[in-house]
Amino acid sequence: MLNKILKPLFFIALIVSVVAATLVLLKGQFSNADADSKLSSSPLYAANLPDISGKMQNFGEYQNKIIIVNFWATWCPPCKEEMPELIALQQSYKDKNVIVLGIAIDDPAMVAEYLKTSPVNYPVFADESKGSLLGEQLGNDKGVLPYTVIINADGKVVNTHFGRINKTILEAAINPLLSL
Repeated sequence: MLNKILKPLFFIALIVSVVAATLVLLKGQFSNADADSKLSSSPLYAANLPDISGKMQNFGEYQNKIIIVNFWATWCPPCKEEMPELIALQQSYKDKNVIVLGIAIDDPAMVAEYLKTSPVNYPVFADESKGSLLGEQLGNDKGVLPYTVIINADGKVVNTHFGRINKTILEAAINPLLSL
């Protein structure tokens, strides 16, 4: 009799544990940076990184735009998998004050070579050390790639995402920002 009662309770407890663990993992993957007041977009706007041709670029020109900053590398399979979705997002939202910026944590020559065969429609910058530091300053405390940061038009970091992202997740994060 006791076994008939304990067995279903065990399975219920197991299911609750799995759901709770999944929610904790998802929270770690996608976070609302509004609750994390220490994140600032200031390091991005102050940054100077080389584009793929080696010319230094100032990120201050992107102020007053909704910015999706995607940190990636040529050696990172999930980074390359998400690029077509970032390209589609840039195409869909280019006239809505939204810009995708790719920051490669990689050798600039490798990035330039990769982009010859896999071109993108958004600005790409490459600097392994400065890019890594900028990622850390924008919340990548895990050193994970890909890593994506969403900044609203007022310059506030509103979301961060560890790991592969997709257009659906990005649209859910930026669409509310378009009406502000």
